[in-house]
Parts: sequence; structure tokens; C-alpha cells
Amino acid sequence: MIEKIREVEEEVITKAIIRKTMEDWINLAETDVVVVGAGPSGLTAARFLAKAGLKTVVFERRLSFGGGIGGGGMQFHKVVIESPADRILREIGCRLEPIEEGLFITDATEMMAKLACGAIDAGAKIILGVSVEDLIYREFPLRIVGVVIQWSSVMMAGLHVDPLAVKAKAVIDCTGHDAEVIAVASRKIPELGVTIKGEKSMWASRGEDLVVRNTREIVPGLFAAGMAVAAIDKTPRMGPIFGGMLLSGEKVAQLVIEKIKGK
Repeated sequence: MIEKIREVEEEVITKAIIRKTMEDWINLAETDVVVVGAGPSGLTAARFLAKAGLKTVVFERRLSFGGGIGGGGMQFHKVVIESPADRILREIGCRLEPIEEGLFITDATEMMAKLACGAIDAGAKIILGVSVEDLIYREFPLRIVGVVIQWSSVMMAGLHVDPLAVKAKAVIDCTGHDAEVIAVASRKIPELGVTIKGEKSMWASRGEDLVVRNTREIVPGLFAAGMAVAAIDKTPRMGPIFGGMLLSGEKVAQLVIEKIKGK
């Protein structure tokens, strides 16, 4: 027997969506950490940050999460993970098939979904369709104290609509190959002395190592993780192997936790 579906008036739907959305936005107007980009490093960082009790929001300009994971390797639906990054995926229940010692393969869609669920279940908020178009800064000392956001659809339409601002104790650029947030800092706050050199051509093992090693606070209040690090330092790209992205996300979370919580 099929149960009769509950009747819902249209205005009830509208009111519920607007009311609960506004509650979220009021709460997020001042937060502990803003992560920009819901790719592998951003989702991993968000999970560890939220687990540590920090109020964390992820802004993703697209209407989907996963970043470069979804395309797999040339749109084949598998991606590769090496140790010790497999630990991070095992913690969120991602199934891994061994290829050789210390090397594993998994479905791109499973990795994307479980990284996102891991971050959400830890308490992070992921907001899709929002672009970070600028930064909030202060002087004496010079530092980043938040982000300026706009609907991605407004930016795509070329409309002039004033943005809104979100204050944060830390901002993490996880936007990938273009280091979009740090590029804004380089262009609009030259006294920070930040430049975007662009990544080198592929060398998978070297690229993986250097992304993790160079994950850091770029300027006070602004951190870089994942391929944004390669764009800043001109280190090699690595293609569809994602261990470095996960470990970079974990590392940047640890750096932010140490800065905010002092431990």
C-alpha cells in the first residue's frame, strides 16, 4: 500500500527555506575559519577543523563539491591514493582497492561523497554557488581577517551587485590550480608581497611531496593548501593522484588549529 503524501502549501516551503537559510547566514557572518574551495584539500581541512571544535564554513563557487576528483583521470572514474593518505579515506569509510604495496585506487564519486559527508558530519557547513571575490584586511599589523563573497551566478551574469563580507580568524585558499584567493591578495594588497608563479609541468611524486611540505600560512590570517600551494611556489602538478591533497588539507587544519587554539 502506498501512503498518501502530505500536502504542503507553496508559501510554507518558501518561508521554511528563507527562515532557516537566514539563520545559517547570520550565524556564519562571523566564523572561526573560512575554507575556499570544496575540493579534496578543502573538504579534508574542513573535517579536521570542525572535529577540533572550530566553526568552519566552506564556500564553493560551483554547485557541486569534489573539485578535480570528479573528472578522475581523463574522465575515467577512478583516482589513485598513496600511503599514508589512505588513512584519511579509511577514517571516513571510503573503500580502497590495493594496487601494489602502499598504493590504492578508489571510485572518484565515492571519494567525493564521503569527503563531503565527513566534513558535514564533523560539523562544517558547505555552501555551494558562492564565490570569494575579495578579502577583508587590516593594518598594524597587516593581516587578513575575512572574505568578501558574491553569488557565482551574479558574477557569471556580469551584474553589478555589491557583495557581503564574512569575518574569520583564518582563511584557507583551497581553490586549486589558480590559487584564486591568494591571487586576489597579490593583486589588491601589494604590500603583502605575495606573487603567483604558476605551477610547473607534471612530476607526480615530486609534486605530491612539495604540496604537503609547502602547505603553510602565506601571510597572517591567510593559508594555502592543495594545488594552490603549487601555484604559489611553481612546483609540479601531479594529475589524478590525491594523497598530497588530503595530507595538505590535514596539515593546514593542524596549522590553523594551533594558531587559533594555541595548541
